[in-house]
Amino acid sequence: MRTSSGTRARRTALIAVAGLATCATLITGCSSDSGSDSGKKGNTGAGNITLHVGDFGSFGYDDKTGAALFSEYHQLHPNITIVEDNVADGQKYWDALKLHLSQGSGLADVQAIEVGFIAEATATLGDRFIDLGKAAGVDTTKWLDWKEKQATTKSGQVIGLGTDVGPMAVCYRKDLFQKAGLPTDREAVAALWAGDWAKYIETGKQFKAKAPAGVSFTDSASGVFNAVVSSQAQQYSDDQGKLIYDTSPGVKKAWDLAVESAQQGLSAKLRQFDDKGTWNAAFKNSTFATIACPSWMTGIIKEQAGPANAAKWDIAAAPESGNWGGAFLSVPKAGKHTAEATALAAWLTAPEQQAKVFAKNGNIPSTKAGLDSPAVQGATNPYFGTAPVGKVYTATAKSVTPAPIGRYDGQVKTYITDNGLLDIEQHGTSKDKAWSTVQALVKDKIDQ
Repeated sequence: MRTSSGTRARRTALIAVAGLATCATLITGCSSDSGSDSGKKGNTGAGNITLHVGDFGSFGYDDKTGAALFSEYHQLHPNITIVEDNVADGQKYWDALKLHLSQGSGLADVQAIEVGFIAEATATLGDRFIDLGKAAGVDTTKWLDWKEKQATTKSGQVIGLGTDVGPMAVCYRKDLFQKAGLPTDREAVAALWAGDWAKYIETGKQFKAKAPAGVSFTDSASGVFNAVVSSQAQQYSDDQGKLIYDTSPGVKKAWDLAVESAQQGLSAKLRQFDDKGTWNAAFKNSTFATIACPSWMTGIIKEQAGPANAAKWDIAAAPESGNWGGAFLSVPKAGKHTAEATALAAWLTAPEQQAKVFAKNGNIPSTKAGLDSPAVQGATNPYFGTAPVGKVYTATAKSVTPAPIGRYDGQVKTYITDNGLLDIEQHGTSKDKAWSTVQALVKDKIDQ
């Protein structure tokens, strides 16, 4: 999952669960006993507590549009009520989480961590979290090997349980492709750009030549950047975790193609996951025809594009295999109910629950059993023309060769997308000047 205005991107929502009000601020130290709940149906009357889950975007656990896992857990544990404290912007979420971890207060019982920030967490904040690798009921061998290693500190402490991974595809509008004279069958569409993201840009130029009025080929240059860089063996950091973004061939390829998409007028110039909801509205208003589409993006498209656009979308294989996003659930030591929070995090990330979230929200499991489950393997998505989403995304998930990640990857990605590329798209800034801005921000903001 952007997983943020730069990382795992999840649905914008502030969701109250079980009829309780959520916290009024981002992360507000919500862990609490809840004696006032004693009159609830099914309540044991003893040890009633409220657990807060702090996260961002869309994890697919809620009752409104998710898999209703919080309610299910409450049925299994009537003395535990769960409240989700959800925000849209992953970067702001992470900045606030770091602050509260440093203070040892203001923390939710369970805190999500996006993959772009997990290296920073394992490198500098490991002692602030419960070691879930030693927790009762947790078997870390259930996860994809690379996923579990991402959340492991040098001393061997596991600070997060993987929620999902982000295997890449491209979601596209069949009706808009047809109007532009392009094929609409998912196999034929995938063949247009098979093997190289540069072919995706070339397809965009073909689309633009006959595009319906007011429709761009893709939503944003940052989406192009994230898609391409997620497919590269070398990204922001080297094997030792040292930032090498300015010499990385993977970052250069992604930057060059993203800039080309902006300068060729292929992008709708949107900022993904913006607080104003402009990006969300563009789905409903059909202002772009394609979007880089990790599995978690399908839930966002369905929710934002709405019933009026059902079956107009489809899913084609990406030019190159890649992974964009994914997240973890952690348990801060400063929480009041760490044992109960650990049990909740383990349950939410178990293969059975991951399969339920995938069926409802599209987030691909990060556990081996979850990926191989019949419910996932055989899954189709009616909203996307009964696309075989299970096979498309699990095949990619198993073929991913993850790039090394470093503690500053998430920050650098944000500077590139939200500063460099957005300046080019929205203000016509030159490529060289925009890159200089990115380098200056990295130099000024990151103390390596």
